[in-house]
Amino acid sequence: MASREKYDEAKVIEGLRRQETCKAAFSKIIEHYSSQLYWQIRRMVIDHDDANDVLQNTFLKAWTNIDSFRGDAKLSTWLYKIAINESITFVNKKKAMNQLSIDDDESFLVNQLESDDWFDGDQAQLNLQKAIASLPEKQRLVFNLRYYDEMRYDEMSEILGTSEGALKASYHHAVKKIEQYLGETD
Repeated sequence: MASREKYDEAKVIEGLRRQETCKAAFSKIIEHYSSQLYWQIRRMVIDHDDANDVLQNTFLKAWTNIDSFRGDAKLSTWLYKIAINESITFVNKKKAMNQLSIDDDESFLVNQLESDDWFDGDQAQLNLQKAIASLPEKQRLVFNLRYYDEMRYDEMSEILGTSEGALKASYHHAVKKIEQYLGETD
């Protein structure tokens, strides 16, 4: 097996611009971003198989729209934006198929989590995931990006189109709600 060369985003973007190297460059993007996008999606859709489907849709959408990537933002920002939009669309479709109201969002996600065969955490991890699932969608998204991906607020702002101040407030409220939820389960 050949040793993997270091990922160089500038070279990859340059490769995307040329027809003869576009597929190889996109393969490098998939290889480099699959894991982090999978986990971002997984935290939103909960189920492993659903996360794989949404990840595949994310890369398919990125591939079909690669010509529209202008390089104004980082490639990771563009991919996260696609992944988040695909995840939200997926969850909304699934809720609609199950005829759930917006108020049933928490129980829907908790049920998904509890029935996920791929979940391998202990009770404390399950409680944390339930607490996160109980958050409103925007707070859940901001919490996941900040806590798990350690994303800076300016990056989140670019992806979500929301001010840094609003994102900081969302994260603060999310943390307080999670602390409260975990305090009640002890």
